[in-house]
Amino acid sequence: MNKALMVTKRDGNKEPIDLDKIHRVITWAAEGLENVSVSLVELKSHIQFYDGIRTSDIHETIIKAAADLISKDSPDYQYLAARLAVFHLRKKAYGHFDPPKLYDHVKKLVRMGKYDQALLADYTREEWDEMDGFLDHWRDMTFSYAAVKQLEGKYLVQNRVTGEIYESAQFLYLLVAASLFSKYPAETRLDYIRRFYDATSTFKISLPTPIMAGVRTPTRQFSSCVLIECGDSLDSINATASAIVKYVSQRAGIGVNAGAIRALGSPIRGGEAFHTGCIPFYKYFQTAVKSCSQGGVRGGAATVYYPIWHLEVESLLVLRNNRGVEDNRVRHMDYGVQLNKLMYQRLIKGNEITLFSPSDVPGLYEAFFADQDKFEELYLKYEQDPAIRKRSVKAVELFSLLMQERASTGRIYIQNVDHCNTHSPFNPAVAPVRQSNLCLEIALPTKPLQHFHDENGEIALCTLSAFNLGALENLDELEGLADLAVRALDALLDYQDYPVLAAKRSSLGRRSLGIGVINYAYYLAKNNVRYSDGSANDLTHRTFEAIQYYLLKASMNLAKEIGPCEYFNETTYTKGILPIDTYKKDIDGLTKEPLHYDWETLRKEIQEFGLRNSTLTALMPSETSSQISNATNGIEPPRGHVSIKASKDGILKQVVPDYENLSENYELLWDIPSNDGYLHLVGIMQKFVDQAISANTNYDPKRFEDGKVPMKVLLKDLLTAYKYGLKTLYYQNTRDGAEDVQEDLDSCAGGACKI
Repeated sequence: MNKALMVTKRDGNKEPIDLDKIHRVITWAAEGLENVSVSLVELKSHIQFYDGIRTSDIHETIIKAAADLISKDSPDYQYLAARLAVFHLRKKAYGHFDPPKLYDHVKKLVRMGKYDQALLADYTREEWDEMDGFLDHWRDMTFSYAAVKQLEGKYLVQNRVTGEIYESAQFLYLLVAASLFSKYPAETRLDYIRRFYDATSTFKISLPTPIMAGVRTPTRQFSSCVLIECGDSLDSINATASAIVKYVSQRAGIGVNAGAIRALGSPIRGGEAFHTGCIPFYKYFQTAVKSCSQGGVRGGAATVYYPIWHLEVESLLVLRNNRGVEDNRVRHMDYGVQLNKLMYQRLIKGNEITLFSPSDVPGLYEAFFADQDKFEELYLKYEQDPAIRKRSVKAVELFSLLMQERASTGRIYIQNVDHCNTHSPFNPAVAPVRQSNLCLEIALPTKPLQHFHDENGEIALCTLSAFNLGALENLDELEGLADLAVRALDALLDYQDYPVLAAKRSSLGRRSLGIGVINYAYYLAKNNVRYSDGSANDLTHRTFEAIQYYLLKASMNLAKEIGPCEYFNETTYTKGILPIDTYKKDIDGLTKEPLHYDWETLRKEIQEFGLRNSTLTALMPSETSSQISNATNGIEPPRGHVSIKASKDGILKQVVPDYENLSENYELLWDIPSNDGYLHLVGIMQKFVDQAISANTNYDPKRFEDGKVPMKVLLKDLLTAYKYGLKTLYYQNTRDGAEDVQEDLDSCAGGACKI
């Protein structure tokens, strides 16, 4: 007779393993799920048990056994594994399955220093008891396995050194709501808390990493994206590096506009010395970015911006390149190359681009963003001036180098600075947009810091969230969700701390929000339309019109209640100009869909009451937060019916929503024949989106002769994106033939701004 395996309990005692108890737990987790086998999970688990195994390792083994069975033919294993993981997580957090009462839980965690003390100060015991009635802990059972692992790895309050976890997900959602609405009047705030909790915990509104991980804790910095502009002085460069360290340490993804730094060999102090150029200072910024790991939630990351006409551009374009030596490479940041119409015209006409040091051409750098006519006038003038240091390069060669590096690294981004300013809520004469961030959906004004405490500098912050398109019953549902999202994020601006004065003045003056979408691919599949053939164009127009309209209406209503943002007069809205007035008219060739909402009344109301928020929309990648909602990423087509994502928690498999019924409706990334249809859809979105969009280009070399993507195809797509008004381009993905594993690069949310 075989001796029974012994299990080591939490207190160190040993007892025989209880297989009946394991069977009961797996059977409980399998209830109501289709095509899952309790016995198969048991079998896969048992062969991994060993004598003396700890109870916690038994839990982990069972969970992994179920997770390994996730496939498109058996998608419900992702829920079986999730339920087992929730069971294990709650046992770790509370010592048993049932969560404690809300008030007791909050009091305990405030005492431990894990929750913000204001939670107890702001609410009465009676209010906590009422909020306890809002909680539905069974909503934990709607998570997929990938969601639970992301919650456990990134979002739940925990000790990242010991691995102790202190809460489960429903407490997270409720306490985010309680924190954000704490300053609302007593007679209304509990209603807002209940509705916001319901919207987030049922995945209708998706929240970004900084909010999910940080709101309710003593650390009060939750903006996903930070834009810092660097001037052409040592003091400004040092202030920029200090600001980078401050914000990377507090979970934000960074955009750094460093295009004003003068080129190598420029005179300093009247010729007493010559300038070392951009690269040493980019290295300095890289060191600042990598100095902090953002509290273990995600690694520091930044994108540095510069204009394509910068004298050093050929050296800057190859900074991520694997060839070369460390002295002439800065590989651990991403880069954004700034373009405008004149540069594209030089390419189309086969002309040359003249390169300058910004320090040698007064007014040119400023006009590049603020005034396109002025830029062209100055550019042509400086080209003809023999006294100015310059160099000319064939436009096709320079653009080809740009696209070659974008193709080989995937991480050289594009910013069309003219579109960022002509189709913008900001008046470029007083508040030009000069950069984006590492996820390329933020487009906000900045001013360089002259020193760290500079009151006249401007660091732009953007606070993000997203609507889950797949969870909508109809577009009118967006009206209530928009009101909740705008109120919550606007309240967050007053709730959070600002470690840099220039960021506080900007954030509270402009009150910029960036609300995007997740689950777009599922939304298309559900409506039986596709990325590639134009069938989704009209639906996309209707959807993004509704999003922007309802968000503007919500911000206007909030302004009517408590006043517009301080810098409202720096927006084009003061003149009655709306996104529907300034979009690229080439979009009209893609869809004849009319406008469905009363924009003229809204226009008048905005002019009368103002807006509480200078911006309202931005479309971010949302890598991690999409997983939490069991949704497809942002606006992207899935790579497969089962997404396989590599994160620090291991390989996570997630099946696309409603695979059983809609498998034929999903258009997978590498089945899409070209980028045209996708770029057309992004252009239609950009008509309404007031900031920018994290849009990718994707190439399968096998589609082309000799297995190489022709340069003319890359350049055609770049020109298509410009033609339809795209402000930015994010990743360039090239299919390499390996299994499609998406890295979880949630580093902007955000940044990034992935959310």
